Amino acid sequence: MSALSLITLVSLVSTVFAKQWDAHPPQQHRHWAQICSGNPTNKIRGCDRYGCGGYGADRHSGKGKHVGVDVICADGARVYAPFSGQLSGPIKFFHNGNAIDDGVQIRGSGYCVKLICIHPIRYQGTIQRGQELGRMLPMQRVFPGIVSHIHVENCDRSDPTDLLKPDVSPFPQQDQYWATLCSGNIANEIRGCDKYGCGYYGAPRRNGKGKHIGVDVICADGATVYAPFSGQLSGPIKIFHNGNAIDDGVQISGSGFCVKLLCIHPIRYSGRIAKGQVLGRMLPMQRVFPGITSHIHVENCDRSDPTKNLERGKGKKI
Repeated sequence: MSALSLITLVSLVSTVFAKQWDAHPPQQHRHWAQICSGNPTNKIRGCDRYGCGGYGADRHSGKGKHVGVDVICADGARVYAPFSGQLSGPIKFFHNGNAIDDGVQIRGSGYCVKLICIHPIRYQGTIQRGQELGRMLPMQRVFPGIVSHIHVENCDRSDPTDLLKPDVSPFPQQDQYWATLCSGNIANEIRGCDKYGCGYYGAPRRNGKGKHIGVDVICADGATVYAPFSGQLSGPIKIFHNGNAIDDGVQISGSGFCVKLLCIHPIRYSGRIAKGQVLGRMLPMQRVFPGITSHIHVENCDRSDPTKNLERGKGKKI
């Protein structure tokens, strides 16, 4: 074979290989990164009065099926790219201009997915796995009481559920029991019942029309508050949105957990914090609710029950 023929052959092979590389780039991660702040494990919405969030769940009164999954994400939360790729959009779902009718597509790393009900920082260009992609839109404004979520739909409408499971826990979970939250309450004792209601998970709220989606850990006004586990701070987190004396709080995400601690004033709203480190002070709850058992409202980001984590290994050898 002549030198010229050999060069031509090598050039042809290189061109074909490059095209195959572009079409099927190396898949370095079997699972996708965290999609929403506050949901480190990409937990999927269960069922509420609007329906269920799993792949294949009923839609249109049983006449259709859910062709994606709904990853839990609080309104306004940061949204991250599940993998590296090329952005395109906007992607509309409702086509009626409502407050959540926005989204974007990402194609790359061997995947193609549409993320709906988010507002991306841009609709074009490249993005890296784990890079901030945008913000969750105000789903409660459109569907009051729903579990707010990102609709995640593969471009070929296949099931993305397995891809959403993290390769490993984003933060190693070395201890399932949390540290003491409040000085003077070593055992993280939960508020019982008083004239304002009860502090346990699932207690009635709003005259029986709602349920308590957290627990109330007893804490005297002005007491020192500690981090229950190591993680990343974000905030401020408001619950009343009326500027009263206890309308403050912070979120901690890390060590396999994500929790909101409300009615406290943290020393800061961002950065890292270690388990047991001083986090802030209990705010003056008696000023707002005279006679109540003052407490920190402790709410998991996915609204699951944190009671077991607060028991600090009671009855177990640790």
